[in-house]
Amino acid sequence: MSETGLETTWGRDLDIELDTIDAVLIDEYQSGFPIMERPFRAVGQELDISETNALTRVRQLRETGIFRRFGAVLNPPVIGSSTLAAVSAPEDRFDDIATIINEYRQVNHNYRRDHDWNMWFVVTASAREKRDDILDSIETKTGCDVLKVPMLTDYYIDLEFPVVNTDTFARESVSETDVSATRISEEATGGLSRLEAELLVEIQDGFPLSVTPYHDIATAVESDVDAAAVVDAVDQLRSDGCIKRVGCVVNHIVTGFDANCMVVWNVPDNKLDTYGETVGEFPYVTLCYHRPRRPEQGWSYNLFTMIHGRESSAVDSKIDNLAAEHLPFEHERLYSTETLKQTGARYDELVGTAER
Repeated sequence: MSETGLETTWGRDLDIELDTIDAVLIDEYQSGFPIMERPFRAVGQELDISETNALTRVRQLRETGIFRRFGAVLNPPVIGSSTLAAVSAPEDRFDDIATIINEYRQVNHNYRRDHDWNMWFVVTASAREKRDDILDSIETKTGCDVLKVPMLTDYYIDLEFPVVNTDTFARESVSETDVSATRISEEATGGLSRLEAELLVEIQDGFPLSVTPYHDIATAVESDVDAAAVVDAVDQLRSDGCIKRVGCVVNHIVTGFDANCMVVWNVPDNKLDTYGETVGEFPYVTLCYHRPRRPEQGWSYNLFTMIHGRESSAVDSKIDNLAAEHLPFEHERLYSTETLKQTGARYDELVGTAER
């Protein structure tokens, strides 16, 4: 037990003490944060604390690194065209190649993984043509063949999970999971209004941490709108799928779930949805989606699952169980060993085609 009475296996290296209210903010407000002009007033009422206290606590959790940001989690595949990609970077050029790839603003995540394809990154652009031009440019500048595997079906994707606990895996304490086969178009564009485009650019790094965040956003955008209009627009973007959720975004590395493994499976194409929906319901599977095979590049895998755990041995045990009981197919385990870049997708260029 911690000094505050919270049972937890994380935060031991952080100079912070948490109480039960902090725990509720961390575990229960990763989504569903009130979309209203004074959201911290509503949260304070729910937690029986003042509006100022609720805001101060979220600020402190952000400053200590437990929260990455407060605000909207945007959904790049709905707003633009996105793909996961990889290169096999020679070790003697690894750092130089990472620098080249990371210089692209449209690259928002980049990880070293323990595999021949050892550098995995995400490219998100306003349109498929622009996205593919960037990948071609990366091939030219690095001299490396690029493996392009865009998401084709989303079975379960959400990095929202309880962390103030002794759980071995992220999402282990989640009682229900909404899993379905959702097709993703590579030709996606958001079809945004001018205000919606301005809002996405303004909030891409988070909402202002103030008692009136929507008023502050209204003041910052070019359109002449008030806080009520911003509230309505954010709520509509959430309904349309451009915003996945509104809440406090947790840094899973700081919270102890740092054994991060991407497991890829060679599943019969005619059974992908069956297996994807089944496995996506397991509480230790953080992400589950379908990406294409690339046999011409030696890539035979079409189902991707992510598992975030506290210990790699426990993660391996779960993967063994998946292979033995649920996915009896050829697979490979790609552990993340280094974060090379981690930012949100940049929306300045993504929303450039919005109505003006």
